[in-house]
Amino acid sequence: MKKFLLTLAALLLTCGAFAQKVVPDNVTIKTLDGRSVQTSVIQNDGKPIIISFWATWCKPCNKELDAIKEVYEEWQEETGVKLVAISIDDARSSSRVKPWVNGRGWDYEVYLDANQDFKRAMNVGDVPHVFLINGKGEVVYEHTSYVDGSEEALFELVKKVAKGESLE
Repeated sequence: MKKFLLTLAALLLTCGAFAQKVVPDNVTIKTLDGRSVQTSVIQNDGKPIIISFWATWCKPCNKELDAIKEVYEEWQEETGVKLVAISIDDARSSSRVKPWVNGRGWDYEVYLDANQDFKRAMNVGDVPHVFLINGKGEVVYEHTSYVDGSEEALFELVKKVAKGESLE
């Protein structure tokens, strides 16, 4: 009986380890114009979504978002992917986000998470932290940090997700 219970416990733990993380839809974030919205606004009609947590002071974040900007239009045409950038700049520096985004020419949906509620809900530690979301709202991939060229590897994963392929 003891062996059976241990096996059952191990099985349940294993199943829990593979539970799919979903994007919560009830966390309050703000638009660049200061309106409060729920994270349920992060949608893309069943197509892939990239959620990038970033900050104006984070050099790797800005390098990654700048690199994606160069190819974003092609990514959208090929896969329908949408990139949503979530700034974690605090209340003191969040007023810099809108001019920062406009100055860089980013054509992404950008939201403010000054209280970092969404950051906590997604278990984000350091930025940049990027999530790839499938059409069901499930996190299928995530990475932290950035090195030149890693956006190409991300796009390969986006293409698979857009086709409904598993990343395993």
